[in-house]
Amino acid sequence: MLRTLVHNWRRIALLLFLTGACAKAQNGFVRADGKYLVTPANTKLLLRGINLGNWLEPEGYMFLFDGGPAAPREIEGFFNELIGPADADAFWREYRDQYISQRDITFLRKAGFNSVRIPLHYKFFSSGGEGFALLDRVIAWCRHEGLWVILDLHCAPGGQTGTNIDDSWGYPWLFESAHDQDATVDVWRRLAARYRDEPAVLGYDLLNEPIPHFPSLQTYNGRLEPLYKRVSSAIREVDSKHVIILGGAQWDSNFKIFGPPFDRNVMYTFHKYWTSPTQDVIQEYLDFRDRHNVPVWLGESGENTDQWIEQFVRLLEKNEVGWCFWPYKKMERASSVVAFAKPAHWDEIVAYGKMPGNSGEAEKRIAARPSLEHSREALQDLLQKIRVENCRVNAGYLKALGLTVASQ
Repeated sequence: MLRTLVHNWRRIALLLFLTGACAKAQNGFVRADGKYLVTPANTKLLLRGINLGNWLEPEGYMFLFDGGPAAPREIEGFFNELIGPADADAFWREYRDQYISQRDITFLRKAGFNSVRIPLHYKFFSSGGEGFALLDRVIAWCRHEGLWVILDLHCAPGGQTGTNIDDSWGYPWLFESAHDQDATVDVWRRLAARYRDEPAVLGYDLLNEPIPHFPSLQTYNGRLEPLYKRVSSAIREVDSKHVIILGGAQWDSNFKIFGPPFDRNVMYTFHKYWTSPTQDVIQEYLDFRDRHNVPVWLGESGENTDQWIEQFVRLLEKNEVGWCFWPYKKMERASSVVAFAKPAHWDEIVAYGKMPGNSGEAEKRIAARPSLEHSREALQDLLQKIRVENCRVNAGYLKALGLTVASQ
């Protein structure tokens, strides 16, 4: 009898140990806990982050191409025209290698950021894509520096906005195309399978700014949450640990499209640009947080004055809302953490990019194009200018965020 009791107690002790070990393993990841994110040490986490935009999804305005090429494929086509497809392909590979380096991540940690959001283009994560190698090393650098990583599908198959920011074809075909929806599910399943055991990854931001505010497109609002549920289900088949992040319709602003939370480890994100930095602007998201007992997070904001940014950060933190401003790095502007200078001959490049590109203007366009020598020099110089050690730190921007003006 005594031997049986001892045996049973040993079994119970072992089960308690294993249960505790399992709970400890689960706690190795940031998770949603009521209205807040909590760290593996069970402390409340307020995100202070920056978006690594213009890296895997270049945007024309960040190169001063206002009125010229805007979407990634347009910029890539423009560079093909300037230096030829083979040299342009080599340029972009070097660009992706240099734009975000270990030195960049160290600089961000020294400045006081605790997180980064990484906008992704789906094309780099298809079979044989180079994206995983690039992402693996940035995540490793973030782990080393103690930064949390949010993966953001900025450019989904077919496009979720129909604008330049998702590299689509003038319409949000994702919501019409079963093929593109399948491809989106597949991309997220690949990402989740790759990073399911990576504690430096905080979560998965499923779609960036889906469905613009244009009245004719709001018919797709009812299709957004069902797509989120389908993607989330695919993620949960391979990864039960990471936070799933859901953005509202109309550029991540409209939460009325959401029903009750359908996942236990979920956070909702809103974006705000060019509004007043006042309580009424964020109150509906705070009400949503209270009503559903879930975290909310500002995934993008910025492109404004330092004074506005300072006021908005103060408002967000007063209401215990984490933030991630946009962007980290771009050409010549003060509304980013760092800025890189214009390369040699860049004014020629910009002027040429604004010229009409139709076949009827071909002779005029060819006559006006920069010389091949200047084009090559410009893009080679760009590869040097984007290195963080060659960038200008925008001290006012960092101070507005309440962070430290660190050296590169």
